[in-house]
Amino acid sequence: MNQVPDGLLKGILALHPLPGMESELFFGKWKRWTYQRDVHFLREGQIADYIWFIERGSARIYYKKDDREITEWLALEGQFFLSINSFFTRTPSRLMIHTLESTVLWGIHHNDFMRMADEYHEIEKLLRKMVTGSLILSQQRMESIQFETALQRYQKLLQASPGIIQRVPMQYIASFLGITKETLSRIRGMH
Repeated sequence: MNQVPDGLLKGILALHPLPGMESELFFGKWKRWTYQRDVHFLREGQIADYIWFIERGSARIYYKKDDREITEWLALEGQFFLSINSFFTRTPSRLMIHTLESTVLWGIHHNDFMRMADEYHEIEKLLRKMVTGSLILSQQRMESIQFETALQRYQKLLQASPGIIQRVPMQYIASFLGITKETLSRIRGMH
């Protein structure tokens, strides 16, 4: 089995523990990449082949709309992320993903994951729980933008990721929160 990081093992275990043989097969398919800061590892129009896990560093998932970049997600250590639509439908992604810092990523390829999910019931259960978790996060994000104030969204972000302000440029945080940089500056000035 690959020497996958403890964080990845714990992340999978928290979702759904895999029995011995299935665990060995599953973790044996994960690959490791090291990227410098500001490297795009998924570009618009590419098919998203991997579910990613960040061992160290950070990444931004975004799209372009009317010549603006809209941050959809900020991924930090210990998090899984992907372009869900592209990964599952095998169509070109509208999203782009790039590193915000020097980053160590682990990824499992779509074909490997699907093949094992077809063959092993426990891996299929894990996949279902990953998809369900992603859908829940997506809905929570939409509800947050619809029903919470900018201040509430900012406070929630700081609670979930206390060091994010020192690591992620303000324009990306503002975009992720669905506010302007000026509004973010005012909110930060209140703290």
